[in-house]
Amino acid sequence: MKTVLLTGANGFLGGHLCRELLQRGYAVRAFVRPGSDKRALDGLPLDIWTGDLREPANVRAATYGCDYVIHAGALTQVNPARSRAVVDSNINGTAAVLAAAVQADIERLIFIGTANVFGFGTRNNPGDETLPYMGARYGLDYMDSKRAATDLVLQAVQSDALPAVLVHPTFMIGPLDYKITSNSLLLALYRRQVAGIPVGGKNYVHVADVATATVNALTMGAVGESYILGNENLSYREFFSLVADVSKISKPVFSVPPLLASLIGQLSEVQLRLLGHPTRLNSAMAMVANDGHYFRVKKAIDALNLPQTPIRVAVRQAFDWFRTHNYL
Repeated sequence: MKTVLLTGANGFLGGHLCRELLQRGYAVRAFVRPGSDKRALDGLPLDIWTGDLREPANVRAATYGCDYVIHAGALTQVNPARSRAVVDSNINGTAAVLAAAVQADIERLIFIGTANVFGFGTRNNPGDETLPYMGARYGLDYMDSKRAATDLVLQAVQSDALPAVLVHPTFMIGPLDYKITSNSLLLALYRRQVAGIPVGGKNYVHVADVATATVNALTMGAVGESYILGNENLSYREFFSLVADVSKISKPVFSVPPLLASLIGQLSEVQLRLLGHPTRLNSAMAMVANDGHYFRVKKAIDALNLPQTPIRVAVRQAFDWFRTHNYL
């Protein structure tokens, strides 16, 4: 039986990856932070390893005896936009994982990035893996650190002959989100906390489809290649309408012009400085919402058999899970 070290195992995607790996007969060593929420792993036959990715000795010890590594561990915080912890975890943590994987001579490492490390496009001409990073203008340490971590992986492929494949999910939707990460948008809409509709949009994907393609990458795809894992390109107006239809709620009606969205973001930061606690928005988030983060995913469909579950299904399953677990 092959053993996979999975960092970030108790996260939204991590919980799905654990289940997909176990279903396919892999043994899973689940690397989790001390004191973190592990409800996503309840009842699963896992080898739980507690540690901090920023501690190289601990990461090396966790990697010992493993055949594969899936590095999903990351801090995804975008509010506040600047965070030393995000940079440290996403860059230094990745460096520690790469060094441990090289030393352990693992068969393959799968790095979980984000589609935002590539250039996005329009609905008619979406971005892909060939376009250069466009996110630096937002001033988000999350995006910048994930781009830097991606470069570290590519460098290790070249300099250390690390057999790494890089997968880059878009905006993930679905069940099992105990920490309420990307699904927070669904809950905000359900609770009528979204007053207006930004002019931009995103590419959305079912989290289980990302897990399937990621595990496929252990034996499929080419070393050193990046694959965007996504599905449907939807404007915020289209997505909000879909969510409202599935959850049987009224949807926001009014569009938020880009200048107004930017002003709201700036006022939120003033409120943060005056009151000392974060608000729901910042300037960087407003800038992102004004853009269309649209991507094409044909490369991953062809090379990794990326499924294309309709986003309506992902939204419905997320709400079903919310109801079952008393989030609504």
